[in-house]
Amino acid sequence: MLQVIAELQTAGIGDVLANEPMAPYTTWKIGGPADALVIPHSKEQLQETIRLLARHGTPWFVIGRGSNLLVTDKGIRGVVLKLGPALDYIRFEGTGCVAGGACSFMKLSRRASKEGLTGLEFAGGIPGSVGGAVYMNAGAHGSDVSRVLKAAEILLPSGETAMLRNDELHYAYRHSVLHEDKGIVLEATFELAYGDRGEIAAAMAAYQDRRQRTQPLQLPCAGSVFRNPEGTFAAKLIEEAGLKGLRVGGAEVSAQHANFIVNTGAAKAADVLALIERVQATIRERTGISLVPEVLMAGER
Repeated sequence: MLQVIAELQTAGIGDVLANEPMAPYTTWKIGGPADALVIPHSKEQLQETIRLLARHGTPWFVIGRGSNLLVTDKGIRGVVLKLGPALDYIRFEGTGCVAGGACSFMKLSRRASKEGLTGLEFAGGIPGSVGGAVYMNAGAHGSDVSRVLKAAEILLPSGETAMLRNDELHYAYRHSVLHEDKGIVLEATFELAYGDRGEIAAAMAAYQDRRQRTQPLQLPCAGSVFRNPEGTFAAKLIEEAGLKGLRVGGAEVSAQHANFIVNTGAAKAADVLALIERVQATIRERTGISLVPEVLMAGER
C-alpha cells in the first residue's frame, strides 16, 4: 500500500492523504481511517487514479457528500476516492439538465426550481450528491431518480467511460445496476419539464418545512436507515414498537423520526450496527418483517 500511495503522490493527481480518518467526510461523523483518501482535481485525474489502482489490484471505494454511509471503526482498506469540485457543476439546456456527480442533489433541485423546471422537487430534502442519488435511485414524496434521469456517464474500473441510459441502469427501489457492476457516476443528464414557478416553489417549500419539522437535522445522521417494506413504513413499525429513544452507546433511535439513528456526540460505528440489529430483531419478532438497511456500510469489520 505504501508503494501505491507513493505513486499516487508522485503522479500529482490531486490531494493524497494517507491513513485519513473518515469521520469528517460522513454526515454521521463516524468512521475509522482509510489507508488513503484521494481527491482528484479533474475527471482526467480521477481516470488516471483508477487506472493506477487497477494496475496494482488495489481495492477502492468512492464517496460523494458522505450521506447514507456508515464507515466501520476499523476504517477502509485500500483507497477512498472523494469526488471533488471538478465534478460539482450544473448546466441547463432547455428542459434538459446536466449535473456533475459531486453536485449536491438539493442544490440541483433548487437550481431547477429557479429555472422554472419541474421534476426534481422531491430532491429538495435529500442531502447526498447527484452521483449517490443516481447510484441509489434516491427518492422521496412519491418520486425518485428513475423518473427523471435520461442517462449517466459512468467511469468503469478499467478507467474507461460508458454512457448508460435510464433503462440500462435497471432501476428498482433504492437500487441500480451499479450495485452489482462497479462504477463511478461522473455526470447525470435529467429530462425535466417546464412548470409553474409558483407551484414548484410552493411544493419545495412544503417539503422543506416537513423535513425541518420531522427530521433530526440538528444531530449528525445519515438519513433513513431502513428501506420501507412493501405496504408500510419502517418508521411506523419502529415507532409502534416503542423504540424511539433506544440507545446503544452514543447512537440513538431518533425521538423525532424513528427511521433515523443519530450520533448524540460520541457514537462509534459499532454502536450504530448494534442498534440496527436490535431494531431489526424487535421488528422481526413483533411483525415477522425483516427490515433491510438502506444505508451503505463500508470498511473492515
